[in-house]
Formats: sequence, structure tokens, C-alpha cells
Amino acid sequence: MPENGETAPLLGENVPNLARTPNFNGDAATDRVRRAATVRAVTYGVLTTLFVVALVLMLSTWDKLSGAIGRLPKDPHKAALVVLQKSPIIDGHIDLPILVRSLYGNNVSAVDLAKPFKGHLDIPRLQEGKVGGFFWSVYVDCPGPEEGDDYLNATWRVRDTLEQIDVAKLLINKYPDTFSLSLTSKDVKTSISRGKIASLLGVEGGHQLGNSLQVLRQYHELGVRYVTLTHACHNAFADSCGIQPGLEPRWGGLSDFGYSLIDEMNRLGVLVDLSHTSDNTARQALQYSKAPVIWSHSSARAVHDVPRNVPDDVLKLIGTGSNQTDAVVMVNFAPFFVAPPGKADLKAVADHVDHIAKIAGKKHVGLGSDYDGIPAGPVGLEDVSKYPDLVAELYARGWNAFELAGLTGGNLLRILEGAERVAWELQRSGAHPVMARYDKRTDL
Repeated sequence: MPENGETAPLLGENVPNLARTPNFNGDAATDRVRRAATVRAVTYGVLTTLFVVALVLMLSTWDKLSGAIGRLPKDPHKAALVVLQKSPIIDGHIDLPILVRSLYGNNVSAVDLAKPFKGHLDIPRLQEGKVGGFFWSVYVDCPGPEEGDDYLNATWRVRDTLEQIDVAKLLINKYPDTFSLSLTSKDVKTSISRGKIASLLGVEGGHQLGNSLQVLRQYHELGVRYVTLTHACHNAFADSCGIQPGLEPRWGGLSDFGYSLIDEMNRLGVLVDLSHTSDNTARQALQYSKAPVIWSHSSARAVHDVPRNVPDDVLKLIGTGSNQTDAVVMVNFAPFFVAPPGKADLKAVADHVDHIAKIAGKKHVGLGSDYDGIPAGPVGLEDVSKYPDLVAELYARGWNAFELAGLTGGNLLRILEGAERVAWELQRSGAHPVMARYDKRTDL
């Protein structure tokens, strides 16, 4: 075959160019070339077909695949369910124990959470709402004037708190396939990985401590992992913001004993909760605490101006920069704290989430509904089954998968891990239990 300058480099020497020699009579080598060409053509055809089939399958299941790699479906509700499948809700504050106290006199045997239950939650609704964990508030209310100006008279609040811890634990144990008592961040993750609802305990007010750090230590032994420094009343440790404007401060923020309380909470690994506290209490606690802190159920004052919500100047103290403390503000759903009368709805709650994220950052916001501690939820967030709708609303506003996973529980877990790390470091360094006592006590 004549050399044409093309055949040699492409086909090699002594290889017939079948495309240019249609009448070539060939030999065995030619047959092998033809068979090889046929095999290649068939192989390429099969591979092309498989690629097309795989592409069609991928596109048809993109909603599921995208969630696994951090991207979400376009439909907000589908996107919310993808997020919550991997990162379920961990609510910072639910008041089921006090509801059981008020409705059933703490008779846990009369409570059936497996079927529709009075209030804002039961097991079916928790499952529908994709709840992976929550803090059971072991709240009892503030004492009255009988406590005295210096908070010294007996009020039964420690007894009552112990009863509420008992109620929470009995309910957790009553449904072992659903709930799992969790004492650490690792416990929370383990519970969720096993399909259970991680159950943590929080004391909602320093008035429940009986002016005693020894009581704090025993609560910790019983499983309590946060203490709210105040409720709606001042106490021996700190000033409250009250409910309505105008509550006169007692200490100007933290008392000296309050600083000692934070020291011991840091040493134990009990989260400092600043919901219900005065602005000065919050500022001082943020600046003083060695460990990250939380607001277990508070919203943004710039969105709705009530004392219980967090002002922007305090939000700006949250973070990991200079003169900041890591924290998470868990948005409250109580209509009175969300919006003016008649205007509290899901979008208004989302406005609070967005505002806190704007000022403090999306890593510093979570959810603390206050369900079962409020008469009713906002429109669209009537009970725990509605969490996915709030996540869907925020997705529609531009939140991505990773930001939403932080909101639903990841941010709180980071804070809990941080507090555990500080406690470990303090105890390893030899920090002793704090022996401070309330200086107005006369019995010691």
C-alpha cells in the first residue's frame, strides 16, 4: 500500500486501511482487526447506554441524592425533611413536666404519651416533627412574698424541683423505646443514632437552688445539665428581666454569690442559661463565664420589644472574637414574645431566627419553643409536629443545608461540647468545688 503520510502514524506499519480499500481481500490478521473494531463498537455502545440509564436514575432520585451531599431539593418542604432526617430538632426548652404536675398532680401512671395528649406534644407528634432531642424543663414557679426580701424563708422550691426531676425521669423510663436520658453531648448523638429522642434536664431558675451550691451539685448528680440563672423573679444570685418592663434591679446584674454560681457551673459542666435574666446579668455572665452559654428560650428584642427578648448590644457580645463568648440563642415560640397580639405566626418566628443570625451569626441561633409552658403556639407552629414547616420557611429564605443543620441542633451540641471541655480542663487542672455561701444566711 502506498505511503500517504497519514496511514503510517495512525495505523502503524503493515496495517491495511479498510476504510480506503473496500475491495481488500484480507487475511486472518484482517479478520482480527475487524473483530476488534466490532467489539470496541459494541462496548462503547453498551457503556453509552449504561451512562444514559445512570443519568436518568440520578436525575429521578436527585432529591434524595442531593441531601446526602449537602445540596437540597428545590421544594422547601422536601428540603426540610432531608435536613431533619440527618439533623433532627433538639429543642432547648419544653415544659412537659410542669404540665403533668398541673393536670395530673405528678401522677405519671395517668399519662399516656403514646396517643393524643393534652398540650403541645405526644410521641406521635414528636415523631412527625422530626424531634431528636429536647431539654425537659424541671420548672417550678417563683415564690411569693413569703420568701422574704433576702430570699431566706423556706418555700419548698427545692422539694418541688426534685419532684419535677422525678416526673421527667419516670416519663423517660416509661417509654424506653422512644426516650433516652442523655447526660453528655456524646449521649445525645448516640441516642439520635439509635432512633431515640435524647432527653436532657434543665432547671429554670436560680430560685430553685435554695441559695445553695450544694443543691446545684446534687442536681448535677441527678442529671441536670443547665440552670437558668433567674426566672421572672430576682434571687440570691442574679437579677431577672421580669415579664413586663419596669422591674427594678436588686443586684445590678450578678450578685457576688452569682459569680460563684457560674464558677461552679463551669467546673461541673452545667450550662449557664441566660433566658429570663436582666440585660446586665446577661452582659456580666457572658463576660465572666469560662464556658459557652445558652439562652434556652429567648427571641430578638429588635423584632419584638419585650424584656424577655435579647437586645442587639448583647447579641453582639456573642461569638468567638475578641471580647466575645460562644453562645446559642434558642428562639422562643411564645406568642407574647414573638409579635404584637394577633400577629404571632410562623413567619414572625422565622424573623426572629433571621435577626439573631444577622447580628450574632447563623452558628449562634437555635430553637427553644417553650411548648407546654405557653397557652398556645403561633399560627403555623401550633405544636411539635410543625417544626419542619419552620425549617422549610428558612430554606425558602436562603438558608442552606449546613446552616439549617446548625439551627436544628448542631449549634446547641457545639455549646454543650464546649462546656464539657471547659469542665474537663478545670477538673484536670485541680479546680476544687466552690465552697462559697450566701452571705445573708445565718444558719452557717
